[in-house]
Amino acid sequence: MLWLLMPSSLPSGEMPHGGRKLQMEIEAWTLEAMPRALTQDPVTNQIKDNIMRQQNMANHWWWRPGWKSGRRFYTWHITFQNAPDVHRIAQAYREGLAGVPGLDLVPDRWLHLTMQGLGFVDEVAEEDARAIVEAASRRLGNILAFELKFERPGITPEAIRWEVTPAEPPAAVRRAIRQAIAEVWPSVPEPEEGFAPHVTIAYSSAEGPSAPVAAALASVETAPAAAQIDSAELIVLGRDRQMYEWEPFASVPLAKP
Repeated sequence: MLWLLMPSSLPSGEMPHGGRKLQMEIEAWTLEAMPRALTQDPVTNQIKDNIMRQQNMANHWWWRPGWKSGRRFYTWHITFQNAPDVHRIAQAYREGLAGVPGLDLVPDRWLHLTMQGLGFVDEVAEEDARAIVEAASRRLGNILAFELKFERPGITPEAIRWEVTPAEPPAAVRRAIRQAIAEVWPSVPEPEEGFAPHVTIAYSSAEGPSAPVAAALASVETAPAAAQIDSAELIVLGRDRQMYEWEPFASVPLAKP
């Protein structure tokens, strides 16, 4: 079944100087460029932990190009409204991080895995958005539902997030969505490369050392979580209140195993 809903209006930050932004990007790359296979090694894990403890947090809520208060954006996400095990692990880490200043903790309602943007609502024709949904429904109907696993989240300069595993199934969903977009538009927005499936539990809203965050994460003792993913959502996203909030536009199911 395919659900289509009309977007409605939805119920954030300052842009750092160019040098600071470049520093943040380099710091993020330092962590993200480390191959996942290497991080299974205890010595490499210690090196990565030291990097995270030494880096500084930065305000996530600076206005990216094109964004401003009240503007909305079409984007594809995987969401977790019906994922009680994810809510359990998220609550454990929200409690662990609650005493750390400068963090905006993500409630269960707004947990998401960012997939693929389309564009700002005022620049994308609704008929194009609906045509892309129809094309995506044909392609995603051939991809089996799958399970994602959540373990201990890591630190990037602007966020605390889970690098969910396995990475290939959400990557396959994203490829299918990009192919659907290519059926409707002559070019697909956003780079194809560099996709790293992740789910954020907290955004940084201030600059400061990351060591308190690392200590808070280390104090949390909870079992890993799993979520069954059986759909992808096209949503209408806003970020006016230092949180990513949205209204659903379409939910497209994956194939049943």
